[in-house]
Amino acid sequence: MKFIKTEIPDVVLCKPTVFNDERGYFFESFKKNEFENFIGYSVNFCQDNEAKSTKGVLRGLHYQLPPFAQAKLVRVVKGNVLDIVVDIRKKSPSYGKHIAVEISEENKYQLFIPKGFAHGYVVLSNEAVFSYKVDNYYHKESERGIMYNDSTLQIDWKFPANKLIISAKDKEQPLFENADVFENNKTY
Repeated sequence: MKFIKTEIPDVVLCKPTVFNDERGYFFESFKKNEFENFIGYSVNFCQDNEAKSTKGVLRGLHYQLPPFAQAKLVRVVKGNVLDIVVDIRKKSPSYGKHIAVEISEENKYQLFIPKGFAHGYVVLSNEAVFSYKVDNYYHKESERGIMYNDSTLQIDWKFPANKLIISAKDKEQPLFENADVFENNKTY
């Protein structure tokens, strides 16, 4: 597996080594020791989640506040998505900035999203199965979000706005300037 720091250094793109032959393919999707050696700290994933969505579904931008904040390792099992990560750590040099990465069943990329980031994605293919590990359980009272189309974030979702399928909850999220954010720069 190859680990690559993104424009926001704490967010890591993971590119697996894929072995293909006439039977299909094989790759290691997670190897704790190599992963932790690269990021420099321990992450104890405790739950795997999976979501199936159709083209145009936008999920996000979501996060949980401390002490229930979550780090995530995300990947696409079927289809392809545009994955968006926004730095919400107030004292970070990249506060309010975002990255966008297309991850798919073909490229088999994974994205590590540490605590202190809002996360969302839009489905670009007809259908997508999105899988992710988290290091903390869901905690409803700590759940927060940011409006996906907040103009201050300047996110290009690469999908026509009038074709997006968005939950009622995500349509009601606050703008970035009014959102609860992380007061420090800590990611773990």
